[in-house]
Amino acid sequence: MSETYKLDVSRETFDDLERYVTLLKKWTKRINLISAATIPVIWDRHVRDSVQVYRSISNSDGIWLDVGSGGGLPGIVLAIIRKHEAPGVKTVLIESDLRKATFLRAVSRELDLKAEVISERIEVADPVGASVISARALGPLQALLGFAERHLAPGGHAVFPKGETWQKEVDNARKTWRFDLDVVQSETDKKAAILIIGGIARV
Repeated sequence: MSETYKLDVSRETFDDLERYVTLLKKWTKRINLISAATIPVIWDRHVRDSVQVYRSISNSDGIWLDVGSGGGLPGIVLAIIRKHEAPGVKTVLIESDLRKATFLRAVSRELDLKAEVISERIEVADPVGASVISARALGPLQALLGFAERHLAPGGHAVFPKGETWQKEVDNARKTWRFDLDVVQSETDKKAAILIIGGIARV
């Protein structure tokens, strides 16, 4: 594998990530999990981007909830890392599209992940009480904070990777929400950031 795609994971974790990528490519031929244009750069564009979401926060020993999981980015990647670094700790993925949820369950079984897949809409699913919630390319920050308010346990944190307009999203969200914010620069896009958010409350 190219030096560009080396990840800060164990050999066993990397082996599982390779198996996941193989399944992701295979299923993408049948259902739209990721854009075909990103397949040649899948490791950098998707896997490495997801790994950095996990590495951006240290207090992630409880339930990690990934919403709008789609093809498992970052949810399945997180569950793979946790399988080897925090065995026994559950990852929950919410994905309302039944075909994508079927894929997520198939990957979870094949890789023996401690992951629960909920195929409901985020806003109607029973509150999860997660320590951490994440979402990638799902919607504006203002909407994501509503999901976080519903599903986070007290003292929990949201981890949201955002593109170059992240500051504008933060400014808009502060019109209706109060929250604490730490900003981590993305390793895969210098204009992007990972937003670590706590203390979420409506204005």
